[in-house]
Amino acid sequence: MAAPRSYRPSPGEIPVDPGVYRFRDDVGRIIYVGKAKSLRPRLSSYFQDTAALHPRTQQMVRTGASVEWTVVRTEVEALQLEYAWIKEFDPRFNVKYRDDKSYPYLAVTLGEEFPRAQVMRGAKRKGTRYFGPFAHAWAIRESLDLALRVFPMRTCSAGVFRRAGQVGRPCLLGYIDKCSAPCVGRIDAHHHRAIAEDFCDFMAGDSARFVKRLDVEMRAAAADLDFERAATLRDDIAALERVLEKSTIVLPDGTDADVFGIEDDELETAVQVFHVRGGRIRGQRGWVAEKDAETTPEIIGHLLQEVYGADGDDEIPREVLVPIEPENRPTLEAWLSGRRGSTVRIRVPQRGDKRSLMETVTRNATQSLARHKVARAGDLTARSQALQQLQEYLGLEDSPLRIECFDISHVQGTQVVGSMVVFEDGLPRKSEYRRFIVRGEDETRRTDDTAAMHEVLGRRLHRLAKERDQHALDEETGKPARFAYPPNLIVVDGGLPQVNAAQAVLDEKGVVDVTVVGLAKRLEEVWVPGEDHPLVLPRNSEGLYLLQRVRDEAHRFAITFHRQRRSKAMTASALDGIPGLGEVKRKALLKAFGSVKKMRAATPAELAEVSGIGPTLAAIIAAELSSTGSVPAVNITTGEVLDDE
Repeated sequence: MAAPRSYRPSPGEIPVDPGVYRFRDDVGRIIYVGKAKSLRPRLSSYFQDTAALHPRTQQMVRTGASVEWTVVRTEVEALQLEYAWIKEFDPRFNVKYRDDKSYPYLAVTLGEEFPRAQVMRGAKRKGTRYFGPFAHAWAIRESLDLALRVFPMRTCSAGVFRRAGQVGRPCLLGYIDKCSAPCVGRIDAHHHRAIAEDFCDFMAGDSARFVKRLDVEMRAAAADLDFERAATLRDDIAALERVLEKSTIVLPDGTDADVFGIEDDELETAVQVFHVRGGRIRGQRGWVAEKDAETTPEIIGHLLQEVYGADGDDEIPREVLVPIEPENRPTLEAWLSGRRGSTVRIRVPQRGDKRSLMETVTRNATQSLARHKVARAGDLTARSQALQQLQEYLGLEDSPLRIECFDISHVQGTQVVGSMVVFEDGLPRKSEYRRFIVRGEDETRRTDDTAAMHEVLGRRLHRLAKERDQHALDEETGKPARFAYPPNLIVVDGGLPQVNAAQAVLDEKGVVDVTVVGLAKRLEEVWVPGEDHPLVLPRNSEGLYLLQRVRDEAHRFAITFHRQRRSKAMTASALDGIPGLGEVKRKALLKAFGSVKKMRAATPAELAEVSGIGPTLAAIIAAELSSTGSVPAVNITTGEVLDDE
């Protein structure tokens, strides 16, 4: 670690303008991104007496080796640039507010020709409108089942939709009038989209309009003595009312707001947010994050930046209710208003229903923090103990904060692949996982475990040395290079032969500051290079448990990749072996014609219309397909027919 004074800029160099600053470590990786209304006093505060800094800030400035800054015109620009850089570089010392679970959303895919309503989790997709989040997926399905009586839109997958169109018969929902069956042409795309948009308006809070419309139609049907239709409309109204009953009215009708509640202690901060749309609670989310030296107003500012930075414009409400006003409230309001396209207010409720709801949300945050502390106490203790034990048992100078594990997977020397998994601070860092295709020494690509381990580890260390020389940055994008961060400990899945092969690679590359060990499955023994006898860690030690988790994760990652390649290799088609027809051109042909059967019926001129297929290649393809006869593509393993011949 470098002393902060070694890279401290002189006060006269730092501008007093607003801007964004970045701290880098000794290999050039960005470890912290921050913004400031005035750069000079903010950066100067990091280089005061380190004893006066927060422990996390102390570690950050000692880990850093350089600091740089970018001047902008306004605080809003600084806010936008800070958010963009945090998302791009993922600095390790920036506080991250991560969801404590993957919440389900009710999603309507308006970007498709025939929009589909479904349950979705994870990252939001462009062209899709989301409602929620909901606590449980079954709650979404139950509400959707009731709403389909009034809004009979598509809910089936793309495969089911295409299949129904091919056979000319809708699915069960089409027969029971819970789908308008656009797959068989009962309605066209325009009318189906109108149903989907009405459904979105209803879920967004405009419920009174639809209930009133159905009531008018019911009364008109009753006046015309069409009592059967009137009864159907009555049941539709009851279904919509049951959907509305599932979310209690907490604020006056028409209110759109997000209500945040915060509870913290010396180490962590718990956050809960209730999403209120149309006066009803439409969803709830929660986060727990490590607490830095930030004050509560600063925490709220970063929280709003994190929550609304990734959401679409339609997800930002007109009003944001917080327990304490953020320090840069005007800047945040200007930023949110710009993203939404209309005015957004950030307020602290003082009285009435909004104040009562704020207290409820805060109680949820308090309970969430209490539950997290109970679950986290053992976890943190165990991870710290595991890293300390590995340091003692293996004789390391420091705790292995970054562990990389390598594994090889193959079947009798074929389709050989390797995996690399990364654990930082005892937790998996999946963004750093890598997969390797082992090339081998000959065309058959048959190789044993030790040769494969030698190749995989050699490629990883070669990239490490190369990207260290390039200061760990990609020249084109400016992002950290993929292999630039060195490990403290390398673990291989295997015994002494695999460990010796790994150590040989380190000796060839001149790497002397990385320790290599192997974990054998049979007796869970830890092998060290050059030693005839293994280390036997206590069976109940946290260090051994951590090594097992790392080894098992590497094995899972390797075998998953191997199965993918093996399945792909075991698929035979009539297009295989045609000279000049590679994978890209095969995909283009299948996309254009749909099946080999249709390709066989096509003329060379029709084949030549596909991008990348010339007249000569088209003639060869036509000749080869005609000579092979009508033989469908099959999966060699299962015998499954893969096309429609």
